[in-house]
Amino acid sequence: MCTSRFLLVSLNIEAILEEVTIGQRKKHEEMARGNGLGDAHTATLARLKGQKKIESAFGLKVLKWVLYSERPLRADGLCHVLAVKTGSLDLDPKNISVLRTLLSSFLGLVAVEASSSIVRLVHFTLQEHLLSSPTLFHSPHSKIAGVCLTYLNFGRIQESPASSLPSPPTMPLLEYASFYWGKHAGMGMTGNIKILALRLLDRFDEHISARLLLLRCNKNRGSGPYFRLERGDTVFTVLHAVSFLGIVAIVATVLERK
Repeated sequence: MCTSRFLLVSLNIEAILEEVTIGQRKKHEEMARGNGLGDAHTATLARLKGQKKIESAFGLKVLKWVLYSERPLRADGLCHVLAVKTGSLDLDPKNISVLRTLLSSFLGLVAVEASSSIVRLVHFTLQEHLLSSPTLFHSPHSKIAGVCLTYLNFGRIQESPASSLPSPPTMPLLEYASFYWGKHAGMGMTGNIKILALRLLDRFDEHISARLLLLRCNKNRGSGPYFRLERGDTVFTVLHAVSFLGIVAIVATVLERK
């Protein structure tokens, strides 16, 4: 309860301080009296949408990823997310946001843990509030899958040697994209997602994400690896990958292309 009250006060103070005149601040303070946390979340979301176009887009995109991702992401990974234009051929380093820019778009709705740099919603009530507004994000899993697959198809990612593990620090979205693109694609498959997925799978045997996925398969096995990494043992094929990821919608297409 104390945490909820503190958050409510914090969000209201931020909204009041954003006003530029004493009169506007006094009016906002009077309007905020008696409002609950849900009202504060609604008001803050309205302020977020009312920011400059680029800041609003950044804030909403971060909220979508934090809300729908399969595991929490670090701030550097989200900075890369914001730099990805779905379907583009490579990542332009000049488009990667700095953390300060990322933080400025949150308006207090998202927090970055100091010890781990993991980005989380500021309170569980915000998650409930966002999920109760199904029209806020259109096809979130499809959008996330598109970013993941575009990232994995980037030239600089494809050219990374499979032996460069663990993931290089210059590719902070690599592990998440490798492990979870199939999960998101399965919940938001579109024609464009299928094209991006097949583009990745065409060169999958040589791709660093295949090695990451293989290591994850073996780690999750528990009683011994599914596949061994030594030369001459079972090969981790594209069909193994799509089966492990559970992407039923493209299994038939993969079989046809073999």
